Amino acid sequence: MSRPARIEVEAAGHLGHVFASRRPAGAAVGAPAVVLIHGIGVSHRYLQRLHGQLSESVDTYSIDLPGFGATPTPEHTLTAAEQATYILGALEQLGVLEFVAVGHSMGVQFAVEAQRQQPSRIPYLVLMGPVVNDQRRTLAQQALALGRDCLFFESPSSNALVLTDYFRCGLSWYLKNLRIMMDYRLEERIRGVDAPVLVLRGANDPIAPADWCRRLVDRGARSQFLEIDGTGHVVQHNRAAEVAASILAFAGIAADESEAPQGFTA
Repeated sequence: MSRPARIEVEAAGHLGHVFASRRPAGAAVGAPAVVLIHGIGVSHRYLQRLHGQLSESVDTYSIDLPGFGATPTPEHTLTAAEQATYILGALEQLGVLEFVAVGHSMGVQFAVEAQRQQPSRIPYLVLMGPVVNDQRRTLAQQALALGRDCLFFESPSSNALVLTDYFRCGLSWYLKNLRIMMDYRLEERIRGVDAPVLVLRGANDPIAPADWCRRLVDRGARSQFLEIDGTGHVVQHNRAAEVAASILAFAGIAADESEAPQGFTA
């Protein structure tokens, strides 16, 4: 796979980066693009393995949202809805009018808001490691879960990517966004999603436990649940091939759906 093209895009008054890989010859024709949306403090870098897997079959885009990665910090902290508006505007400028939105961790909140804002553009929604668990909503509980995940369930490479991006993000900007993340009620907002939803987690993920993910599935009109064995929160890095196959099969894009892990449940 060739390196994705980095495109600087200003939308809704904010500047971000979009990393684009166009459909290769012989890939699925007429399929919607797949857009990968990172979580708090991080960037497209921990999505690179998944991006590479998906780009073998479909147009794939990863985003560094305003204030993250190497993008300028906005003058004010953007809400989930404002980040969603940026995503939709940036992709529209690039001619991406229909896409599968794939959010990870806090990126799930942005993906949900994007689908609620312009449902006709997002026919499928994938929520990986969704936050924040409605039964563990304190900062102390979230910090403990993150620590357990890093110590026991992540690979050295996923920890290195996440921690170096946290350092680049900076404590002040991280804490401002943490308040946005903690206040967001995903269990309520998902009721307004008008699209099939796949809730996906690493089977060892202490941040997005199975009971929480199943509660989200129960609240979605057309939702499915899938666990990927042998990994924690950063499932898309540690099990990129399995996650990619699952996304493509869920969205009806995969040429051979037998490659996807079995076990989608309603």
